[in-house]
Amino acid sequence: MSILTLIIKREFIAKVRNKSFIVMTFLSPVIFVLLSFLIAYLSTMKADVKKIAIHDETGYFVDHFENTEQYEFQNLSAIDIKIIKDSISSEAYEGLLYIPKTTNISDLEKGIQYISNESPSIGFITKIEGVIANEITTYNVMKSGMDLKLIESTKAKVDLTLEKASGEATVKGLNEMKIIIGGLFGYLIMMFIIIYGNLVMRSVIEEKTNRIIEIIISSVKPFQLMMGKIIGTSMAGILQFSIWAIIGGFLLFVISAVFGINATTNVANVPLDGVVSESAILNAQNYLTEFMNLPIFSMVCYFFLFFIGGYFLYSSLYAAIGAAVDSETDTQQFLLPIMLPLMLGVYVGFFTVINNPHGTVATVFSMIPFTSPIVMLMRIPFGVPWWQIAISLLILFGTFFLVVWFAAKVYRIGILMYGKRPSWKELYKWLKY
Repeated sequence: MSILTLIIKREFIAKVRNKSFIVMTFLSPVIFVLLSFLIAYLSTMKADVKKIAIHDETGYFVDHFENTEQYEFQNLSAIDIKIIKDSISSEAYEGLLYIPKTTNISDLEKGIQYISNESPSIGFITKIEGVIANEITTYNVMKSGMDLKLIESTKAKVDLTLEKASGEATVKGLNEMKIIIGGLFGYLIMMFIIIYGNLVMRSVIEEKTNRIIEIIISSVKPFQLMMGKIIGTSMAGILQFSIWAIIGGFLLFVISAVFGINATTNVANVPLDGVVSESAILNAQNYLTEFMNLPIFSMVCYFFLFFIGGYFLYSSLYAAIGAAVDSETDTQQFLLPIMLPLMLGVYVGFFTVINNPHGTVATVFSMIPFTSPIVMLMRIPFGVPWWQIAISLLILFGTFFLVVWFAAKVYRIGILMYGKRPSWKELYKWLKY
C-alpha cells in the first residue's frame, strides 16, 4: 500500500470516528426536517389583523377598500380627525387614511395622506394607491360622459403562448426553473468547499500546533501529506452527504406515510371544473415535460467533474493557509480572498445567468476557474456547447495542478514555521524556495 493511500485512509478514519462528525451526520437531517415543519407551521399561522382607520370627507372612496387577512379597514369619517390621530398615537389603529374634502375628485391625486407611527410596506401603499387611482379614473370617465361598461369591455387581456423554434410548446417561468436547478448544484459545491475545506485547514493547524507534523514529515513528503488530507477529508464529506440524502429520503417517506402526504399525485385524477382546471393540468404536464427534457444525466456528470475540480482547487489553498499559520484566528486575513470568488460566482449566477445565460459576462465567469464550478453549472441547464464545457474543465483542472504546485511550496515551508504569523510578502518569498 502506497504512502498516499495510507494517509488518505488515516484521514478518512480520523474524520468518521470523530464524535462531532457522527453526531452531526445523523442529527443534521432530523434538525432540517424539524425546521421545515416549524417554518411550515409558522407560515400557516395568521398574523394579527392591522386596523386601518379611514376618514373620507368625500364619501367616494371609503366603500371600495376590502378587508383582507392582514388589514381591516374601518370607516371613521364621522369622528373628528384629531381623535383618530390620538388613537394612532396610542396604537389603537395601525394608521389613518385621510381623504380631504374637495369639489373635484381628480384633485386628490396628490392630496391624500396616510398617517402612522411606523412606515408602511411598499405592497400596502401600492394597494392603497391602486384602489384610489381606479376610483379617480372611474370618476373621470363618468364625468367625461363616456360609457364605463363599454370601456371595460374593450380592455384586452393578453396571454402569450410560448413555442420553441423547433415547434414544441414550452411554458412560462422555464428559465426560473433552470436557474433553480443549476443554482442548487452550484450552492452544494460552494457549501462543500467551505465546510470541508475548513476541515482540511483545521486538521493541518491541529497537527502543526501539537508538533505531530514534525514526526510525520520525517517519513512522508509534504505534498503527499497535503493531498492525503484533501482526498481523505473529501471522502468523509461524500459519505456524510450520502447519509444525509438517505436519512432525508427515509424521513420524507415516513412523513408521507404518517400524515398522508402524497408527493406524486396523478394530475389525471384531478376533477375538471372547467377551462381553468384543464389549463392548470396542461401547464403542470408541460412543466414536467420540460423538466424531463433537461439533460439530467449530463448535468449530474458535469456536477461531479466541476465538484472534484473546484473542491481540490480550493482545498489546496485551505491546506496552504493551515500550514502558514499557528492558530485558527490567524487565518482571517487569508480566508477573505478565497471566499470572494465563491460569493462572486453565486451573485453572477443568479443575477446574470438567468437574464442572459450565453452573454459575455456569464460566459467569461464560467471559464474563470475560481468561479466556473458555480457559474457553469448554472449555465448548463440552458444548453451550453460542449466545447465551452470542455475548455472550462481544462482550465479548472489546469489551474488546480498549478495551485497545488504553489500550495505545496507554502505547505512545505510553513508546516515547520512557528511563533509568527506570515505576511503576504513572506508567503511570496516562500514560493521562490
